[in-house]
Amino acid sequence: MGLDSKPMAARPRWQVIPALGIVQILAWGSSFYLPAVLAGPIAAGTGWPLPWVVGGLSIGLLVAAIASPRVGIAIHRHGGRPVLALAALLLAAGHVVLGLAPNLPVFLAGWLLLGLGMGCGLYDPAFATLGQLYGAEARPAITTLTLWGGFASTVCWPLSAFLVEQVGWRGACLAYAGLHLVVSLPLVLGLIPKAPEPETVKGEVQHADGPLTPRERRAYRLMAGVQVLGGTVMTLVSVHLIALLQARGVALAAAVSYGALIGPAQVGARIVEMANKGRHHPLWTLTIGMALVVIGLAILAEGVPAVGLALVLYGAGNGVYSIARGTVPLALFGPVRYPVLVGSLARPGLIAQAAAPSLGAVALTYGGANAAYGLLTALALANFGLAMALWGARPNVDDGAGAAGRVYPLEPSGQATDRQA
Repeated sequence: MGLDSKPMAARPRWQVIPALGIVQILAWGSSFYLPAVLAGPIAAGTGWPLPWVVGGLSIGLLVAAIASPRVGIAIHRHGGRPVLALAALLLAAGHVVLGLAPNLPVFLAGWLLLGLGMGCGLYDPAFATLGQLYGAEARPAITTLTLWGGFASTVCWPLSAFLVEQVGWRGACLAYAGLHLVVSLPLVLGLIPKAPEPETVKGEVQHADGPLTPRERRAYRLMAGVQVLGGTVMTLVSVHLIALLQARGVALAAAVSYGALIGPAQVGARIVEMANKGRHHPLWTLTIGMALVVIGLAILAEGVPAVGLALVLYGAGNGVYSIARGTVPLALFGPVRYPVLVGSLARPGLIAQAAAPSLGAVALTYGGANAAYGLLTALALANFGLAMALWGARPNVDDGAGAAGRVYPLEPSGQATDRQA
């Protein structure tokens, strides 16, 4: 039976979510996680300065930040399917340019294309797509998708290393281009449904271009702040963790082993969140996630001999934060405005991720490890404060604000109830 034998609108979630999950693994693994494995071989093989090779990712993130609001608008108007298909094409084109680049400027130009592909194809566009497809009931789909995305580095780091060993870094880039064309693109076109007509979103009377109420504007600003601080902390840890652990006297091999705990902790926390089946408001997910990040980083900063526990707590918090990034705006602002708002919210976070490696390098160079640990803990604590402040800015469902069509109890346990706003 061919892919088109079943009407797109009738695609069950068990087909849509795994398809989108595979697309996310390849998108993240071939862009955000690419320099971790390929930067060294690229610099060694070409003589290009390593900071510039790694800096390609920062360029890509900045381009993604610039594009994100327009991506959200495009998903609102045309659906996520064509945008995600474009992402596969842009990522493939970017990898072709990288693989064939004769000099550093052309290599960096390839990252411009990859940045556009990231802006069209990473979590935020995928979340917006699910919000548009499933409306107020998109939360389980978003949670499950982050579970798939959590395996991006687990799958693509070994794959990248294997490809570099077999065909070199240029061949690895061209191989990723092929994977986007023969795997990601067919999955998007074959299994991601077209966007529903606006009138199929029940109980929703908002317009995507309607103004935010004062309470919603406050919630929007707080959520943007969460994205900025969350993106900064995540990128700082991802880039500088090994150096920070070594500064505490941890040997390189042990530091790498400790760092490997973060991925399983992220996935484990997402499984726990998925098992709760939406029984609590998404703000609980965000608040608990931020609390775990603070505790984990505080343990690291104090130098307590519990590095493994600290990184497990941090990983768990960061894992559920990825879910909250998608589910909190859906609950606060409703499904109709969701694609547009999630696109605009992505911009400040991506800019922060682009700047974070340099910020961490400055802290390490001029203040040492203690300054870097203090910076991480302070940023995480401030983000916990923003998460707490979001409770006070939560739009009133009875006023028609944030009409996600679902009411959650304020306690973290108990079955949520459904009603139309």
